[in-house]
Amino acid sequence: MSTKSGFKQQLFAQFARVGKALSHGNRLELLEFLAQGERSVEALARVAGLSVANASQHLQQLRQTGLVISRKEGLKVYYRLSGDDVLGLLEALRQVAERHLADVGQLVEQYLYVKDSLEPLPREELLSRVRDDLVTLIDVRPPLEYAAGHVPGALNIPLDELQQRLEELDSTQEIVAYCRGPHCVLAFDAVACLREKGLKARRMEDGYPEWKAAGLPVEKENQ
Repeated sequence: MSTKSGFKQQLFAQFARVGKALSHGNRLELLEFLAQGERSVEALARVAGLSVANASQHLQQLRQTGLVISRKEGLKVYYRLSGDDVLGLLEALRQVAERHLADVGQLVEQYLYVKDSLEPLPREELLSRVRDDLVTLIDVRPPLEYAAGHVPGALNIPLDELQQRLEELDSTQEIVAYCRGPHCVLAFDAVACLREKGLKARRMEDGYPEWKAAGLPVEKENQ
């Protein structure tokens, strides 16, 4: 075996480690949660519906390939994405799967687009409309994720509180909802709920992580 071919095999074997780390649905979901902001193992386990031990095992595999980094504070371990390029990797994976796996399209059509088939509002257009006070923007993620970072001007109304807080919304304006990403069911459910109440509503294209990665302005709570 030549030195050149040996090098390439070793190199591709390292690339394959990243692929192996991504080869589990729970780990992909954990990365989506971490794209919203840093979280403890316990918080990640809770939101992902996993045991702490199981979540910790998945996170360790992601850390070993450099996709996430961790820090310890007291008895708790906190994780975050190692960089915005990890989000880019997830986005590329999503796009390839949508284009080449028929099952992905069927799932999206069956579970998401049936709730909202309207074209989502592009990020730059949304930013312009928010600045001109032409829309009411709502972030339907949990408060912890909103506090870690959100689109400027967005009102945090978690999906499970939406029906009880409809009076906070301006019924004369279009309402735009966003959540964790393009396949996050929260925004789809929010739009469906708002339309059932007779309100004009749309989704934002993608979600908060994609907004932030695009270099658009963000706000954090208490800043």
